[in-house]
Amino acid sequence: MNNTAKIMDNQRTISTSRFGAVEINDAKIINMTAPFLGFPDDREFILLPHAPNSPFWWLQAVNSPELAFVVIQPTLLDDSYRPKIGGNICRELQISKDEDLEILVILTIPKGRPEQMTANLLGPVVINISKKLARQVLLDPSYYSPCQPVGGAKE
Repeated sequence: MNNTAKIMDNQRTISTSRFGAVEINDAKIINMTAPFLGFPDDREFILLPHAPNSPFWWLQAVNSPELAFVVIQPTLLDDSYRPKIGGNICRELQISKDEDLEILVILTIPKGRPEQMTANLLGPVVINISKKLARQVLLDPSYYSPCQPVGGAKE
Protein backbone atom coordinates (compact mmCIF):
# COMPACT_ATOMS: atom_id res chain seq x y z
CA MET A 1 0.00 0.00 0.00
CA ASN A 2 1.42 3.37 -0.96
CA ASN A 3 0.63 6.06 1.61
CA THR A 4 1.84 8.89 -0.55
CA ALA A 5 -0.85 11.54 -0.51
CA LYS A 6 0.97 14.07 -2.66
CA ILE A 7 4.31 14.49 -4.34
CA MET A 8 5.59 17.99 -5.13
CA ASP A 9 9.13 19.22 -5.60
CA ASN A 10 10.61 16.05 -4.08
CA GLN A 11 8.32 16.48 -1.07
CA ARG A 12 5.68 13.99 -0.10
CA THR A 13 3.30 13.38 2.72
CA ILE A 14 3.42 9.99 4.39
CA SER A 15 1.11 8.51 6.99
CA THR A 16 2.52 7.39 10.33
CA SER A 17 0.77 5.79 13.27
CA ARG A 18 2.71 7.90 15.79
CA PHE A 19 2.98 11.31 14.13
CA GLY A 20 0.02 11.37 11.73
CA ALA A 21 0.71 12.85 8.30
CA VAL A 22 4.36 13.91 7.94
CA GLU A 23 5.94 15.94 5.14
CA ILE A 24 9.23 14.41 4.03
CA ASN A 25 11.80 15.21 1.40
CA ASP A 26 12.67 12.35 -0.95
CA ALA A 27 16.36 13.20 -0.56
CA LYS A 28 16.15 12.16 3.09
CA ILE A 29 14.77 8.68 2.41
CA ILE A 30 17.10 5.89 3.54
CA ASN A 31 17.05 2.84 1.28
CA MET A 32 17.69 -0.53 2.88
CA THR A 33 19.95 -2.75 0.76
CA ALA A 34 18.37 -5.75 2.53
CA PRO A 35 15.05 -5.64 4.39
CA PHE A 36 14.68 -6.01 8.13
CA LEU A 37 13.92 -9.60 9.09
CA GLY A 38 10.17 -10.05 9.01
CA PHE A 39 9.51 -6.94 6.91
CA PRO A 40 10.42 -7.95 3.34
CA ASP A 41 8.33 -5.26 1.64
CA ASP A 42 9.69 -2.26 3.53
CA ARG A 43 12.95 -0.88 2.20
CA GLU A 44 12.39 2.88 2.41
CA PHE A 45 12.70 4.59 5.79
CA ILE A 46 13.01 8.10 7.15
CA LEU A 47 14.50 9.24 10.46
CA LEU A 48 12.12 11.33 12.55
CA PRO A 49 13.12 12.93 15.85
CA HIS A 50 11.22 11.70 18.89
CA ALA A 51 11.11 15.19 20.41
CA PRO A 52 13.29 18.31 20.44
CA ASN A 53 16.63 17.64 22.15
CA SER A 54 15.82 13.95 22.60
CA PRO A 55 18.52 11.35 21.86
CA PHE A 56 15.80 9.05 20.49
CA TRP A 57 14.78 8.86 16.84
CA TRP A 58 12.15 6.88 14.94
CA LEU A 59 13.24 4.91 11.89
CA GLN A 60 9.85 5.14 10.17
CA ALA A 61 8.88 3.03 7.15
CA VAL A 62 7.75 5.26 4.30
CA ASN A 63 5.02 2.91 3.04
CA SER A 64 3.87 1.22 6.28
CA PRO A 65 2.41 3.65 8.85
CA GLU A 66 2.63 1.11 11.71
CA LEU A 67 6.28 0.16 11.13
CA ALA A 68 8.77 2.28 13.06
CA PHE A 69 11.75 1.42 15.21
CA VAL A 70 13.01 3.54 18.12
CA VAL A 71 16.74 4.05 17.55
CA ILE A 72 19.62 5.79 19.25
CA GLN A 73 23.31 6.33 18.64
CA PRO A 74 24.92 3.52 20.65
CA THR A 75 27.77 5.70 21.92
CA LEU A 76 25.18 7.59 23.98
CA LEU A 77 24.59 4.31 25.85
CA ASP A 78 28.14 2.92 25.83
CA ASP A 79 31.04 5.05 24.61
CA SER A 80 33.12 1.91 24.03
CA TYR A 81 30.64 0.41 21.52
CA ARG A 82 32.60 0.51 18.28
CA PRO A 83 31.84 -2.63 16.29
CA LYS A 84 33.98 -3.46 13.28
CA ILE A 85 31.93 -3.19 10.11
CA GLY A 86 33.23 -5.61 7.48
CA GLY A 87 34.46 -4.66 4.06
CA ASN A 88 31.56 -6.42 2.30
CA ILE A 89 29.05 -4.28 4.18
CA CYS A 90 31.04 -1.11 3.49
CA ARG A 91 31.13 -1.97 -0.23
CA GLU A 92 27.41 -2.79 -0.28
CA LEU A 93 26.63 0.55 1.37
CA GLN A 94 29.24 2.38 -0.73
CA ILE A 95 31.02 3.68 2.37
CA SER A 96 34.38 5.10 1.32
CA LYS A 97 35.19 7.24 4.36
CA ASP A 98 34.44 7.03 8.07
CA GLU A 99 32.47 10.28 7.98
CA ASP A 100 29.81 8.53 5.86
CA LEU A 101 29.24 5.82 8.49
CA GLU A 102 26.47 6.13 11.06
CA ILE A 103 25.53 3.32 13.43
CA LEU A 104 22.19 3.21 15.24
CA VAL A 105 20.79 0.56 17.54
CA ILE A 106 17.17 -0.43 17.87
CA LEU A 107 15.58 -0.09 21.30
CA THR A 108 12.86 -2.23 22.80
CA ILE A 109 10.75 -0.34 25.32
CA PRO A 110 8.17 -2.51 27.12
CA LYS A 111 4.83 -0.70 27.31
CA GLY A 112 4.51 1.04 30.65
CA ARG A 113 7.97 -0.14 31.78
CA PRO A 114 10.56 2.19 30.23
CA GLU A 115 13.01 1.26 33.00
CA GLN A 116 13.23 -2.19 31.33
CA MET A 117 14.36 -0.75 27.99
CA THR A 118 16.97 -2.77 26.09
CA ALA A 119 19.20 -2.05 23.10
CA ASN A 120 19.98 -4.49 20.30
CA LEU A 121 23.77 -4.22 20.18
CA LEU A 122 23.97 -7.47 18.21
CA GLY A 123 22.09 -6.14 15.18
CA PRO A 124 22.90 -2.45 14.65
CA VAL A 125 21.62 -0.48 11.68
CA VAL A 126 24.56 0.73 9.60
CA ILE A 127 23.87 3.79 7.44
CA ASN A 128 25.83 5.56 4.74
CA ILE A 129 24.57 9.03 5.60
CA SER A 130 25.70 10.65 2.36
CA LYS A 131 24.28 7.99 -0.01
CA LYS A 132 21.23 7.21 2.20
CA LEU A 133 21.89 3.45 2.07
CA ALA A 134 21.49 1.19 5.09
CA ARG A 135 21.23 -2.34 6.33
CA GLN A 136 20.95 -4.13 9.63
CA VAL A 137 24.05 -6.21 10.30
CA LEU A 138 24.57 -9.18 12.58
CA LEU A 139 27.63 -8.98 14.80
CA ASP A 140 29.33 -11.66 16.89
CA PRO A 141 26.88 -12.88 19.59
CA SER A 142 29.78 -13.80 21.87
CA TYR A 143 30.56 -10.06 22.17
CA TYR A 144 27.21 -8.31 21.73
CA SER A 145 23.73 -8.79 23.18
CA PRO A 146 20.43 -8.30 21.37
CA CYS A 147 18.87 -7.27 24.71
CA GLN A 148 21.43 -5.08 26.47
CA PRO A 149 19.77 -3.30 29.42
CA VAL A 150 19.75 0.45 28.97
CA GLY A 151 20.37 2.79 31.86
CA GLY A 152 21.12 6.45 31.65
CA ALA A 153 19.62 7.37 28.26
CA LYS A 154 17.27 10.17 29.16
CA GLU A 155 14.57 11.71 26.98
